[in-house]
Amino acid sequence: MTGHTDRNDERRILDLLADATTAELNHLLLNVDLNRLLSDVDDRVVGPDNLTTLLDLLCVKRARELSLPLRATLVAALQRGYTPQTFERRVRELFLGLHGRELTEFKNLLDGRGSYHDLQQLLFHDVDDDALRQDILAHIFREAIPSGENKVLSDIDDTFLANWKDTRYPPKTVYPGVLQFYRELDRGPGVIPGREGDLTFVSARPADPLGFIEDRTLATLREHGVGPSVMLSGAFTHLLGNARIAAMKFENFSRYIQLYPEYGFVFTGDSGQGDVAFGEQMLSAYPEQVRAVFIHDVVDTPEPVRQQWRDKRIFFFDTYVGAAMDAFEVGVIALDGVARVARAAQEDMARVPFGSEAQRQARLAELSRDLRRADI
Repeated sequence: MTGHTDRNDERRILDLLADATTAELNHLLLNVDLNRLLSDVDDRVVGPDNLTTLLDLLCVKRARELSLPLRATLVAALQRGYTPQTFERRVRELFLGLHGRELTEFKNLLDGRGSYHDLQQLLFHDVDDDALRQDILAHIFREAIPSGENKVLSDIDDTFLANWKDTRYPPKTVYPGVLQFYRELDRGPGVIPGREGDLTFVSARPADPLGFIEDRTLATLREHGVGPSVMLSGAFTHLLGNARIAAMKFENFSRYIQLYPEYGFVFTGDSGQGDVAFGEQMLSAYPEQVRAVFIHDVVDTPEPVRQQWRDKRIFFFDTYVGAAMDAFEVGVIALDGVARVARAAQEDMARVPFGSEAQRQARLAELSRDLRRADI
């Protein structure tokens, strides 16, 4: 592959891969730039179709020998840049060759790369042949084995950090206890923790064709302590108006739930920008899969109104200790998880640089009230 790769070089590469043992094949492919390999090996108008031969070898003939991480890396190489139909067909083959829990693990690997090149981008944008997409989605649905776990969905602004209507905290403050709350939802209510990495942000922030905004947002979240996560972005046409924002988020969720029919879902949003309407749509359309919706109240919703929403499994809260108690009562986190959220919230609160003592005391009063409710 060094320098110009002619047809003789390509033939030697194909022979090397075809004759390798399973261990050798995995070792070779883990130590080569797959993006470059797929661009160096070509089909010719006159001459051998070496790229087609390579794709058949890796994606069909020897696909079962590839480790799941390597298979995911191969899909990432097929996904990068323009995705011709020949690549889309190979993506389908790689999906259809996996079943049950192995397929679930594969999907999570594709979503665990920390960039906008995620599973939803792959199947709803990069694979633009509708028949191929439907083949993959139908296979995902058939092979779904209930995992007993939940995908954790969250808004960003005024849910993860103060960044829109919430003036009760200094701008850009990460809310006390929110990171631990995500971890507990991800961990689940059982004695044995669920797999880590099931956090997905559903945001009104618009996407761009090259994914710069989404990648930058994911990097910012990592800087604030968020672990592996996925992002479902909005659109410039849906930035104005709560109804439009809710509609965009619900469209994204309706796609996302097709990718993970084996999971339940919980959502955390805020009361300032369409999340209540979005949560209500989620629960109405998918009442069995959506376990609960938690709403960070930034507009002082009256208690009678909160109770009306609570009866619909939409829980308004002021602190993440209160949210943790609601989550425990609805059965999506464990009781000892509430204690961990409480400790984290107290530690985080002590570090918030409030602008006034009155503001600090008001937030401490909310936290103390919810700590008493949790009997902590």
